[in-house]
Amino acid sequence: MIFLQLFWVYVKIGLFNFGGGYAMLSLIQDEVVDRHSWITMQEFTDIVAVSQMTPGPIGINSATYVGYTAVLNSGYPPDMAVLGSFIATFAVCLPSFILILIISYYFARFKKNRYVASAFCGLRPAAVGLIAAAALLLMNSENFIDYKSFLIFGSAFFLTWKLNVHPILTIIIAGLSGLLLYG
Repeated sequence: MIFLQLFWVYVKIGLFNFGGGYAMLSLIQDEVVDRHSWITMQEFTDIVAVSQMTPGPIGINSATYVGYTAVLNSGYPPDMAVLGSFIATFAVCLPSFILILIISYYFARFKKNRYVASAFCGLRPAAVGLIAAAALLLMNSENFIDYKSFLIFGSAFFLTWKLNVHPILTIIIAGLSGLLLYG
């Protein structure tokens, strides 16, 4: 039963993924933490942090982790939990794959259509709003939001935006700053 639930939940998440992985975080949190209680809010915050630092899209990385943890927490052995991670990862990718095949076939013919162009103009700010909602979602009691956090955030933002510091270097600097400020 858990395998079908994982598949269905992540097909829905993948189907309504506009704006990338960060935009889907609020939907993932609603499904896996609030609705199904597969993981705790602390675990969700942890997987967001780990998924940001590991190679690959955050939505796929988090699907892999949640699939594994949900099956393991349901009492299955670790080898079945690996199957859960595969199912969740496959399910989150499936709708995008199918939609891209369909869109690529028709987009070349309709990209100059004013309705299609207008729809894309509406999707852009919605994607930015979903990313902002994901940022606000992570500002919860499980995270330490204090002046040190804002200092690290502001520094990372400045380094990336104004000084064009590579994101990996920014992550390393932020991690070292956290170690110095909180350790």
